[in-house]
Amino acid sequence: MEQEKKLRIAYSPVYKYRLPEGHRFPMVKYDLIPRQLMYEGTVSEDQFFHPDRLSDEVILKTHDEGYWNRLKSLSLSPREIRKIGFPLREDLVTRGTHIAQGTIDCCRIALEDGVAMNVAGGTHHSFRNHGEGFCLLNDFAIAATHLLDTGEARKILIVDLDVHQGNGTASIFKNEPRVFTFSMHGAKNYPTQKEQSDLDVGLPDGTKDDFYLNTLKEILPDLIRNEAPDLIMYLSGVDIIASDKLGRLSVSMQGCKARDRFVFECCLEAGVPVAVSMGGGYSPRIADIVEAHSNTFRLAANLFF
Repeated sequence: MEQEKKLRIAYSPVYKYRLPEGHRFPMVKYDLIPRQLMYEGTVSEDQFFHPDRLSDEVILKTHDEGYWNRLKSLSLSPREIRKIGFPLREDLVTRGTHIAQGTIDCCRIALEDGVAMNVAGGTHHSFRNHGEGFCLLNDFAIAATHLLDTGEARKILIVDLDVHQGNGTASIFKNEPRVFTFSMHGAKNYPTQKEQSDLDVGLPDGTKDDFYLNTLKEILPDLIRNEAPDLIMYLSGVDIIASDKLGRLSVSMQGCKARDRFVFECCLEAGVPVAVSMGGGYSPRIADIVEAHSNTFRLAANLFF
């Protein structure tokens, strides 16, 4: 008898990296999201898998060897470390390798099951030769490059709906026609100097639900149809919600959930598998961050299975 398919989720205890007290990046969410999903019965413990550490060989398909050697030997310059925004430690680098491997695993599971989720990831500010904006290794770029190299994918569409432009991802794939990068983000938000994605949509400060959702609906179905990807990688940052202290948009919690629903429905209608990484979320109340991210998992579990 064939085993019933369920939503598969990448998660590792190493995701719970400890930052100095008062740091604005809410690392605790990576522990609370799985706990919440299991507590409410959306998923069970056996649906989580723990990704291995990513190999140097796979990392070097995407990232510059000099940068990777400086990163893993903890010999980045003080300026490079300031640009990343985290205090550099070995366990933080190790964490990044597990997250990126988790995104590769999610892509492979999605190709079989239609969808898979990574509790972390979405590290789209990492460039080929440097990190910035809380991002050391670019998990989407690493996964996309590896799957194209192995022949597991032929055309990939990256749908980046974090409030911040996916500048590292845009830079890495600027000369790669097999990856289409779409970023819809706050026009005046970080990074100040934007890169050029294949399609950039900059939204004004204070954007509310109707404008946000209508803009996405005008773009995404045609984009999927025209690009005909065999895999979509979705960065579902929840820093678009009004309470987010770094977001500058005014989308409601329900608007953010409607966004995720629409993305998933577009993938289902087109028959294109989707791998999801969480991206940003910086609301002052950790409960708001966890709820917004949990909605993405709830929708995936309900719509695909």
